[in-house]
Amino acid sequence: MAEHGGGGGCCPPMDLFRSEPMHLIQVIIPIESARLTVSYLGDIGLIQFKDLNVEKSPFQRTYAGQIKRCAELARKLRFFKDQMSKADIIPSGKLDTKAGLNLDDLEVNLGDLEAELVEINANSEKLQRGYNELVEYKLVLQKAGEFFKVAQSSAAEQHGEGSSHQGAEESLETPLLTDQESTVDQGKQVKLGYITGLVAKEKAMAFERILFRATRGNVFLRQSSVDEAVTDPSSGEKVQKSVFVVFFSGERAKSKILKICEAFGANRYPFPEDLSKQTQMITEVSGRLSELKTTIDTGLVHRTNLLETIAKQYEQWNDLVRKEKSIYHTLNMLSIDVTKKCLVAEGWSPIFATQQIQEALQQATIDAKSQVGAIFQVLHTKEMPPTYFRTNKFTESFQTIVDAYGVARYQEANPGVYTVVTFPFLFAVMFGDWGHGICILIAALFLIFKEKKYSSQKLGDIMEMTFGGRYVIFLMALFSIYTGLIYNEFFSVPFELFSPSAYACRDDACSEATTIGLIKVRDTYPFGVDPVWHGSRSELPFLNSLKMKMSILLGVAQMNLGIVLSFFNAIYFKNSVNVWFQFIPQMIFLNGLFGYLSLLIILKWITGSKADLYHVMIYMFLSPTDDLAENELFPNQKTVQLVLLLLSLIAVPWMLLPKPFILKAQHNRTHQGESYVALEGTDESLVEGGHDGSHDHEEEFEFSEVFVHQLIHTIEFVLGAVSNTASYLRLWALSLAHSELSTVFYEKVLLLAWGYNNVIILGVGIIVFVFATVGVLLVMETLSAFLHALRLHWVEFQNKFYEGDGYKFAPFSFALLVNEDE
Repeated sequence: MAEHGGGGGCCPPMDLFRSEPMHLIQVIIPIESARLTVSYLGDIGLIQFKDLNVEKSPFQRTYAGQIKRCAELARKLRFFKDQMSKADIIPSGKLDTKAGLNLDDLEVNLGDLEAELVEINANSEKLQRGYNELVEYKLVLQKAGEFFKVAQSSAAEQHGEGSSHQGAEESLETPLLTDQESTVDQGKQVKLGYITGLVAKEKAMAFERILFRATRGNVFLRQSSVDEAVTDPSSGEKVQKSVFVVFFSGERAKSKILKICEAFGANRYPFPEDLSKQTQMITEVSGRLSELKTTIDTGLVHRTNLLETIAKQYEQWNDLVRKEKSIYHTLNMLSIDVTKKCLVAEGWSPIFATQQIQEALQQATIDAKSQVGAIFQVLHTKEMPPTYFRTNKFTESFQTIVDAYGVARYQEANPGVYTVVTFPFLFAVMFGDWGHGICILIAALFLIFKEKKYSSQKLGDIMEMTFGGRYVIFLMALFSIYTGLIYNEFFSVPFELFSPSAYACRDDACSEATTIGLIKVRDTYPFGVDPVWHGSRSELPFLNSLKMKMSILLGVAQMNLGIVLSFFNAIYFKNSVNVWFQFIPQMIFLNGLFGYLSLLIILKWITGSKADLYHVMIYMFLSPTDDLAENELFPNQKTVQLVLLLLSLIAVPWMLLPKPFILKAQHNRTHQGESYVALEGTDESLVEGGHDGSHDHEEEFEFSEVFVHQLIHTIEFVLGAVSNTASYLRLWALSLAHSELSTVFYEKVLLLAWGYNNVIILGVGIIVFVFATVGVLLVMETLSAFLHALRLHWVEFQNKFYEGDGYKFAPFSFALLVNEDE
């Protein structure tokens, strides 16, 4: 239930309105029980330790060696994880054998396992390289053997045909190629050398061109592609290759060819010209391949067994190393007293956790068999404590929305309580369509049902945010269905869900029932707006006008809530100046103008009056004494407007002038008679403590700065009251845009395709309609309404009362350790 992993059965009920009461504590821990004590406090997860060694670098701290040791163990675990990932082995769940874990034994064990695994990998790599070389050698023997076999056959045929013309000394052993001059001088014969090997198939053409250019064409090249890709011995990757044989003459040409082979990454292999030796070599290579294959498979089985053994305990080992590293990081934040052989810790903790902390300290003393127990005491300070709200999986995402703007100041009224309701509701006002709402509801329910599965997986950035806000989306969908029923829109189409329409044609000749000639013939539509309101007519109230006026009412209501929360803050912090000179004039100004406008809207709905509210509000300022005539909604309306206008004008100097003078008087009264110095012999710590505690009050009071600040605040509120009210009209604008887009997709895509009476066109129309609905209305429009609802909360609502300049409670907690190695 607790967001930070803390809180047991003794915790008080969760309160989101104000943050948990905190206090600064000091714990004096004997050195012999320090590690165990910090470990137990990490299990509780309700202390935010202060760094008492800020002046020291990480390498100068007491436990730097232990942290380095844990970092080395973490490196070995990362190596194991990488090896398991390559072998497609997934670490199993944690085992309940924590009592048998010891960091010293783990260090030895991991060292032995790493050495064994490194040796296995080295041997396996060496054997695999040899195996790949033999595979290539076998291919060379087979392909090049075919070259020589064909050449021998050709030579035999030529020898048989021309035996009568050749000398007795010539035979089948004559070289495959002869010099060009051999036709002239049969006595001069040149025996050619040759080089065999494999080159990448994609480089074969370039390899051939370079050979001919480098030797000026004095080579003879034969190539043959290998059908299947082979594993390159150097890179270990599958590569399409070609076997080549290069015939050359002379050592100079040979040197050039060898350099070219090296440049192209060609692997060279020896090749016997004798056919009997070729057959013998192929047999030997095949036998060695079989032996190596058996050896490699045996090594892989041994490696797999070793990795499976590691996988069974990997999570347990990783958990221990991360915890130990975090413990020593925390110990490095404590102040060490060498003479008293103890560590001094300071930190913030919730008041409700005091008993749990004390019990953990006592248990650590017993388990460590320490002769001296830890000392727990509360320190008095005027520092601002961190802010801690205990949230659950439902409220956490709403609190995150608020914290994205700024973390609440300690004990400040938290907007997160109201955001749970107001955020999805304002979204739904802009997105109201119960057809689209059902689609979003299905998606939200899917994420909720897959909660256990997805919470243990690493998702992408967008999916991670969507899954984290699944309960926000769930409420957004529910509220969208509700407002969609109010608007009577299902994919922009109105339905007579609860009863027939209350309106009908005036007579039988009525041909344009959607625009004119309608009269009320039965009871008012029971829930939501009447289906016939989805038009632009002057005789009946229409939906567009309703949405616009509702936007103003909702905006004024939420801004009033913000001012009321500022009043609660002032009362809680006993700031009477803000009560009298901020809350009251703000309420008068806002409601004297826009609260009055809201009242007129409601009265007009109740009475059915035709009064022009724009005219009323404009001439309330321009001509407040003129008669209202047909725009009067209630008796003595002109008098009421004059009073409200006068109060609104008075509220502006009320906010501006008194507060700076009252603050100046309070400052002078507080500092009367304080121009003295500390007596000699006074305890230095007390003097320093007094200086620290009264630091804020000792700063010189600048009346001009306070007055300018109040002037800016007053102008901001006065202008903001107008702009913020206008800003809430985005509720109407986005709702109208959503409805119109939905209408366009329905009428211009789906109905248009339906009208062709063609199955293919209808199928295409349905596909386009579905993709347009999902892509535009369910994705883009959802994101747009979400961002506008976010803006209305951050700017128009929270700026009335929310400072948001606090800092979050970040306790030392094992439950918060991320599953990532640093």
